[in-house]
Amino acid sequence: MILSLRALRSLILGCLLTAGSVLSPHVAAAATTAQSHGVRSYHAHPTYALLQMNVCSSGYAGCYPGTEYPKILDEVVARIEANHVNAVTLNEACSGDVAEIAARTGFHYRFATVIYNGAPLSCKSPEGRGFFGNAVLTKEAIRASEDAPYSVFSGVEQRRWLCVTTARRIDVCTSHLSTDGEAPGSANSTQCLELTQVLASRGRPTIFAGDVNRHASCAPKGHWTLTDAAAAKDPGIQHSYGNLVTPRLEIEATTYTDHDALVVRVRLPH
Repeated sequence: MILSLRALRSLILGCLLTAGSVLSPHVAAAATTAQSHGVRSYHAHPTYALLQMNVCSSGYAGCYPGTEYPKILDEVVARIEANHVNAVTLNEACSGDVAEIAARTGFHYRFATVIYNGAPLSCKSPEGRGFFGNAVLTKEAIRASEDAPYSVFSGVEQRRWLCVTTARRIDVCTSHLSTDGEAPGSANSTQCLELTQVLASRGRPTIFAGDVNRHASCAPKGHWTLTDAAAAKDPGIQHSYGNLVTPRLEIEATTYTDHDALVVRVRLPH
């Protein structure tokens, strides 16, 4: 009896799968690829995961008592470990706390200090936690970083963006925009336009996440937008943008901060 090529492949795959524990995941993936006539298997597309949190850690904001410091730090570390993320973006963070999170997880980090009333703002309650600002942490080494203030901001709190380039040649960015509304001409609206330009200029696979204090997207053309519109706490104003493929969003309820957490998963290019 002469078997067709398709039948022969199916027979071989069936024998391999019957072997059970003898078959390694890599061999199984290769067999599945052969049966599907060159369709790439899931394992051919590695994933990249990012955790976004606004941690309300300055010690000044009305939400700070709810952090029950240092329980907020334990919550961030637990979510990093439970979600097996590659990157973390944090808003309303303190530099000393970010250093502690990095030490506990083995992540690399960069911190962007936000100027407040013309000077860096020291976090309080307790003292000695460094300055207030935003952070990006990554599992892979950080090869370069950039941060800069926006051209305008409302009130006494400067607003900045921060981007890092990892050893995998992926850029991870974050920002925390002003709270004066998203109407045309507002500081928030101007910052949004400037953030669009920053992300459009990266020239590499890029993923952004942050508390943008608006519902309309700041994503450049060609980037997708995900938001926490389904969150229980202050929904719709934390966003993620990117030009990596197959984005998927998970919203996780938080205990010790006034925003829910975002977990974004994407597929990486070859």
